[in-house]
Amino acid sequence: MRTLSSRVSGARTSRLTLPLYAYATTEEFILLYPLYALLFQEHGLSVAQISSLFFLWSATGLLVAVPSGAWADVVPRRYLLAAAPLLAAAAFTLWLVAPSYWAFALGFVLWGAGGALSSGALEALVHTELALRDGTDRYAAIMGVRRTLGVVAAGGATLLAIPVMSAGGYPAVGAASVAACALCFLAGLALPEHREDAAASEADGACDRTGGVDDADGPDGQVDAQASEKPPVSAYTAALRAGLAEARASRAVRTAIVLVIVVGVFWGVLDEYLPLLAVESGTPVEAVPFVVLVAWTGASVGGLAAGPAARLPARALPFLLGAGGVAIGAGALLGGPLGWALIGVGFGACQSMDVLVDARLQDSITGPSRATVTSLAGLGTDALTLTSYAVYAGAFALLGHAEAFALFAAPYLLAAAVWARSGARRGRDSSCASQ
Repeated sequence: MRTLSSRVSGARTSRLTLPLYAYATTEEFILLYPLYALLFQEHGLSVAQISSLFFLWSATGLLVAVPSGAWADVVPRRYLLAAAPLLAAAAFTLWLVAPSYWAFALGFVLWGAGGALSSGALEALVHTELALRDGTDRYAAIMGVRRTLGVVAAGGATLLAIPVMSAGGYPAVGAASVAACALCFLAGLALPEHREDAAASEADGACDRTGGVDDADGPDGQVDAQASEKPPVSAYTAALRAGLAEARASRAVRTAIVLVIVVGVFWGVLDEYLPLLAVESGTPVEAVPFVVLVAWTGASVGGLAAGPAARLPARALPFLLGAGGVAIGAGALLGGPLGWALIGVGFGACQSMDVLVDARLQDSITGPSRATVTSLAGLGTDALTLTSYAVYAGAFALLGHAEAFALFAAPYLLAAAVWARSGARRGRDSSCASQ
């Protein structure tokens, strides 16, 4: 097997990051995001019907996440990533061409299936490609930038949707969203993938993968060599079983999956209710976008800080997560400029830790079914998110938004304790192994 020097491997990282960042930006630059609920309402849908569409959307992701993850361990992952935005584009087109409840429902099924296709596949592709370039230490930094670009793109799309909607209405907004999906499709196809080299590297049993790849060697998107020798159904079943078995047998993988779910869900749910919290605390409606901007800024900075945070001592990371939870809870209870700033800091800390627990999960996976294992975390995230919306509604009815925010920030203290304990256990295990 050919190897590349560290200098050449680092230089070739741009072959991955450029299309990855383009994919992240175009994936979230959807002008329909802030307007599709209004589109549904304009065509006569009730609040109950709109809520049923959101439930169908989430349910589709829950049902398809793990099967699509196993699929991504058999077929070229970049093809699935390229197909995902096409399904979203089909959904948006259907909504505009034949607006009705059933068209909206079918669109959400398509959109949910597209999201599931990328669940696990993207993280697995990025980690595998970095491993082949001897660059897994850059995973957190690269994925942090990717998260930040997604936040910025969503914010930019929201701002641009206002003049585009005024100029051309829903057709113009929809056309711009479909165009973004088309660009995302092209970015997905441009992603490099060398699955055969990854399989050979794992077969060699190397703990530190230094096997390099040359972009000129063979076509991208090659399927795992072992899987390609089996019939598609058998390869799919083997990938699914291997992923489930690793998650069941490895304590490190199970702990990382739990951390990915908990760290990612609660601040994401709270982000949806932040405008309501701001209004309840006395913020004028016209000033609410500035509160949201503070939160988005915090999340963006947190994504960029994931790389430097990855170089901190491992024992410091749980404390940063706990501090983020405290900042969110205190900010919600305080309100006002200081409170919004604290929430922004808390969201930033949670964004950084979200990237780092994902990196921890990727580093914990040692088997061939990386996308399947990662999709289990996506499944848990979707399930807990769906449950959390109902729990938040009940907490709000009893307590109000500020107290509900503080309640939802509390799990970060528990997650920090679990993280610190598991880190101490890993440290003891490593010490015993070295003796």
